[in-house]
Amino acid sequence: MVGAGAGAGDDESLDCLNVNIKARTCAGSRERRTNVTAGASSRKDKVTERVLFPHQSNLASLPQTSPTTMARKSLAWSLLLGMVCSIVLGSYDESLPPRTISSGNYLEAIQRLQSFKASLTRHDSIASVTSLSPSPSPSATAPAPSPSPLPLQGAINPRVYHVTSYGADPTGNSDSTEALLAAIEDAAKGPSEGYLMQGIRDLGGAQINLEGGSYLISRSLRLPVAGVGNLMIHGGTIRASGDFSTNGYIIDLSPSSNEGNTTSSSSPSYNFEFITLKDLLLDSNFRGGGISVINSLRTNIDNCYITHFTTNGILVQSGHETYIRNSFLGQHITAGGDKNERDFSGTGINLQGNDNAVTDVVIFSAAIGIMVTGQANAFSGVHCYNKATGFGGTGIYLKLPGLTQTRIVNSYMDYTTIVAEDPVQLHISSSFFLGDANIVLKSKNGIVNGVNIVDNMFSGSNQGVEIVQLDQSNSPFHQIDQIIVDRNVARGMKLKATVAKMSMQGNGTSYTVDFNNILLFPDRIKNVQYSLSSTGSTFPSHALRNVSENRVVIETNEAVAANVFVTVDQSVAS
Repeated sequence: MVGAGAGAGDDESLDCLNVNIKARTCAGSRERRTNVTAGASSRKDKVTERVLFPHQSNLASLPQTSPTTMARKSLAWSLLLGMVCSIVLGSYDESLPPRTISSGNYLEAIQRLQSFKASLTRHDSIASVTSLSPSPSPSATAPAPSPSPLPLQGAINPRVYHVTSYGADPTGNSDSTEALLAAIEDAAKGPSEGYLMQGIRDLGGAQINLEGGSYLISRSLRLPVAGVGNLMIHGGTIRASGDFSTNGYIIDLSPSSNEGNTTSSSSPSYNFEFITLKDLLLDSNFRGGGISVINSLRTNIDNCYITHFTTNGILVQSGHETYIRNSFLGQHITAGGDKNERDFSGTGINLQGNDNAVTDVVIFSAAIGIMVTGQANAFSGVHCYNKATGFGGTGIYLKLPGLTQTRIVNSYMDYTTIVAEDPVQLHISSSFFLGDANIVLKSKNGIVNGVNIVDNMFSGSNQGVEIVQLDQSNSPFHQIDQIIVDRNVARGMKLKATVAKMSMQGNGTSYTVDFNNILLFPDRIKNVQYSLSSTGSTFPSHALRNVSENRVVIETNEAVAANVFVTVDQSVAS
């Protein structure tokens, strides 16, 4: 039974094995048939493709045209066709006789041409052009803005003090005195960076910014303490109110009243150093002056307009090296020819210190343009038409007898005179004098020394006014040395000089040449050079016989026809 059972089981196993083998064989046959069919179909497709597209295999070797290039070509063709249409339209329009086409026909022609142009232009040309610029990747996003850096702890703010932050009224409707003084005090007492001159704290370029406003004040603006420097006040208008002091100044660079003029060893030699007043209009409202600079060093007054003063537009007292430039000063706002010019008073600039400079400044109304009582000052590009000399005015008055040391160059004296008292070391050159304006040398103690008046132009009204005049009403000049008045030109005025040349013809034994009309000083000839040219066949002897009363007399030993040439000089010492 065991064997029978085993045999039966073996038969069943064999039957199952046969069935599996057959199944696998059938499956394999089907798979092979499927593969063969697919392969045949693929080969058939390839053959069909070769038949339908016999040149397809060569396309890969041809140069490929990118979409960008195609877009550019399309755009070029569009532009070319547009130009052709424009030319055709212009020719069509010009060929028509005037006024033979109605507006409707003209519009129809335009529409037909536009339709023709549109039919020739690819509609995707604009899209192709826009595709020239690569579009950003979808994953590309704009970087997030970085956060602003936080201010550093303990950082020092810029030293600019805005006056409106202190409550100043930039409209000028209300009084801003306290606000401006508060800003000035904060700036003057602010942080410093060492020292300039001994005892002068360096404020590091601190600025008091007027912000382009117009401010009304009732008393002078002063720095609260002396001994500071490197500070600027700029950028606005300051006007005096009706309560302003008649002897005050809008900006007063002098020690505060509570300080006084200290003289202790710890006090600085100067009140202030390197203070700049710039881009300001100061209106004194006929009450006092504009700017006062007292015992200060290296002060800058630049681009300022100062008006309606009754005392001084600018006062400089003691100290030195105050530079005033690019500014305009006038008691009354006028451009000349004012009907009240006779009543002008006050002084434009009053220099009572040394080593100052006034450059490119106009003084258009005041009794005296510039008053100088200090030495070693310089003026260049100054235009004075403040008050005509005929009305009692003076352009520049040098009132420092015996120690002038002043240079005036490239200036314009417009109907106003330069007056110099006992001038010592005075130089005036390259300037223009209009309207009988001239130079007056005024004797106080009879001294004139080291004066150069050269290379100037004078224009007058043919009234016989001398270009250089001596005022010896107090006393005659008796100490005269090194005076050169030469190379000036005049029209409508009378030339005066200390060096002169003349010639004359004569026939006799005496030749007299009179220089009184040209020489500046009376009866003063210190040097003579002459030559005598005889037209005859003889050789006469001749000699200089006399030079008194500014006349040169030359005599010969025999009568002769001759030409005499004479040069004289008054400039050398007695």
